[in-house]
Amino acid sequence: MAKKRIILLADRTNKSIASIAASLETHLVDVVEFVGDDLQTQCDGAIAIGGDGTLIQYGPLLAKANIPLIGVNSGRLGFLATFDAESLIEHRQRVFSDTAELISVMLLEICVDGEEPMIAMNEAMIAAGHPFRILEFDLAINAIDAPTFRGDGMIVSTPIGSTAHNVSAGGPIVDPTSKVIVFTPVVAHSLAVRPVVLANDAFVKITLRKANEGTSLIIDGQVKCHIKEGSQITAKQADDTLSIVLNPSNTFWNTLVDKLHWATPPELTEKTDSL
Repeated sequence: MAKKRIILLADRTNKSIASIAASLETHLVDVVEFVGDDLQTQCDGAIAIGGDGTLIQYGPLLAKANIPLIGVNSGRLGFLATFDAESLIEHRQRVFSDTAELISVMLLEICVDGEEPMIAMNEAMIAAGHPFRILEFDLAINAIDAPTFRGDGMIVSTPIGSTAHNVSAGGPIVDPTSKVIVFTPVVAHSLAVRPVVLANDAFVKITLRKANEGTSLIIDGQVKCHIKEGSQITAKQADDTLSIVLNPSNTFWNTLVDKLHWATPPELTEKTDSL
């Protein structure tokens, strides 16, 4: 089997990440030819070492370059990084073969007032900001007007981003291989407002009727711009998709249970008499 040409993306100023990178360079040598860290290099895939934030940083760039992503976790959660160094080394023959299992995940294209589009891997959020008064939004889906929403913000999420800010705000957990757009109001000023799952070809337009001085658009945890009353934010499926190489010994559902403790019952604690 010919060796795969692989880019290694690692912050070597971080001792933990540098140690993982060195281990991979040593133990993958029989199946991998490392070709630097330039995304313009012709290659078969990219290993990104870090937490979920690292994968979110590189994900849109790799999608644009059509380079499959192999995520190696060095952080706390590692929901998107499905490997650790040991499991990648263990499964190297399968992962770096022509039969490696991949999933294709969708991204979102976000525009503010028709300006240059921005890409979201997890989600785009409109956050109230200082002085934290309730926001008002006009929402339209596929050019059909919806009621005016009031609340602390709105989240538009991808399927793979559904387990991020979206789920913390009460949104649904979505299979990452799905092709849908998740719309989740944040602390809505109405008991009748619920999250909505839209088809992937939906076009969402949000117009701010009331905003605060600090109201901002946040994409994948990064403040991108301040938005004001009258601003229009649009969201739709991006043209590029990201291929992620799966860990043969781990699935999305394993990760839900092991890392998010999905459906885990409350722990029982024994009562003890105290004097």
